[in-house]
Amino acid sequence: MTALLDQWQRYCACRVADPGLGFALDISRVRFTPEDLEPLWPRMEQALQAMQRLEAGAIANVDEHRMVGHYWLRAPELAPTPEIAEEIRATVDDLIDLVTAVHDGKLQGPRGPFRKVLHVGIGGSALGPQFLAHALGAPDDLLEIHFVDNTDPDGIDDLLDRLGPTLGQTLVVIVSKSGGTPETRNGMLEIQAAFQRGGLDFPRHAVAVTQRGSQLDRLAAEQHWLRTFPMWDWVGGRTSVLSAVGLLPAALQGIPIEGLLDGAASMDRLTREPDPRRNPAALLALMWYHIGGGKGLKDMVILPYKDRLALFSRYLQQLVMESLGKERDRQGRVVHQGLSVYGNKGSTDQHAYIQQLRDGLPNFFVTFIRVLRDRAGQSTEVEPGITSGDYLHGFLLGTRAALFDKERDSILITIDEVNEQSIGALIALYERAVGLYAELIDINAYHQPGVEAGKRAAADVLKLQLALVARLAQSPQPQTAEALAEAVGAADQVETVHQILEHLAANQRGVVLMRGPHPAADQFSGAAASSSVRS
Repeated sequence: MTALLDQWQRYCACRVADPGLGFALDISRVRFTPEDLEPLWPRMEQALQAMQRLEAGAIANVDEHRMVGHYWLRAPELAPTPEIAEEIRATVDDLIDLVTAVHDGKLQGPRGPFRKVLHVGIGGSALGPQFLAHALGAPDDLLEIHFVDNTDPDGIDDLLDRLGPTLGQTLVVIVSKSGGTPETRNGMLEIQAAFQRGGLDFPRHAVAVTQRGSQLDRLAAEQHWLRTFPMWDWVGGRTSVLSAVGLLPAALQGIPIEGLLDGAASMDRLTREPDPRRNPAALLALMWYHIGGGKGLKDMVILPYKDRLALFSRYLQQLVMESLGKERDRQGRVVHQGLSVYGNKGSTDQHAYIQQLRDGLPNFFVTFIRVLRDRAGQSTEVEPGITSGDYLHGFLLGTRAALFDKERDSILITIDEVNEQSIGALIALYERAVGLYAELIDINAYHQPGVEAGKRAAADVLKLQLALVARLAQSPQPQTAEALAEAVGAADQVETVHQILEHLAANQRGVVLMRGPHPAADQFSGAAASSSVRS
């Protein structure tokens, strides 16, 4: 009984709540003592001060010498210049004007009112909008929304097949900050080709969200697209969901974007609290640091007990892992920092990986997300006095207790219901927690050199592919991958050469593969053949 009373007192002491926002954070089931956190309080106070400087317009991304101002999107009055504040407000006003014209039928395509939205983006330009669409969408949405978020031809074909004849009443939103992101560019070109095949004038369906002066901005102007909305150098892709990147598709879908901005602004005010003990974002960051030893030694498992929040873990993967996964700290020292994120939803996970979480490797901590309101109306009783929502809630509390019994740490976030305000608040909470944690471990949360390295490596592969195709055109006789690699000056990349040619052959792209008993014996020819793969 004493232990239970102690836990109750700990719960009361370790819970931070804002009833007006319908939000609470409970860290009572993370194993820490006051002495564990004592050295961290001064560092967190410094981190909070650093966040104040960030919001005031300090240069945060030193690689690109730019500010980081996603907080201004929901509070333009905090922007460092009147010009930035006015541009934020004007963008929202312009966005609402376009959406209103579409919903009212004043802006139509050549084949009538727009009925669907096709959003083309990658990474932060897709994950955030997808999360909003899934969390807040409804059967009576004003426009049905679809996404192209990869350069997968089969995935694009599947989507186009599902759109079918409604393509002529589809508004296409292309989102790319630089305008040159390959996946988004490829998606755009594929969609343009589909419009052309259907005898449709693509520019009369197209809207761009991009940085001024980008390749996409110039293309939209040259082709007279319907509208272009700005992306700014002070908003990174993973924190862009409350810019036109996420607000435009959400508003077209029929989601009240004012609520999203209000919820985020309310959480921002709550997480500006200078006392870390009363600041939920500071407490989250402190727990991440304590549990992972300041080195991300334990994975973050996100378990929302709500179907509508199923995509939250995917959204957080980019926000957290792209921000915190860094080789070097700000002093240039090799630190290999990061915080791995995965998750699904409850109670699905009662039948998936909860078994390992309770009895397997203790290399994680769980964040449970609890939603108090089950549904809009009354619930059917599945047993006397018990509803399906009671079962869901019971699974959450029971799973948390079962993990606690095995000394597995967990954090509990509670929201009253899933709505625009609570979703905006969750986004803002994690944005600031990531920033504060980055300050604690002294890394730059606002650049992504690893992503850029991957893009450069992909470009090198495509350059090598073109060289191989040219070589086969000159010498069409069968050759091994090793011989071809030597011929194009890529002797140290035989494996990559083999994989490129194998892919071209499988897609009948002018390469014939004659299989040998092992990859070194495979031969490739540039000659035309009725079959691209021969045994």
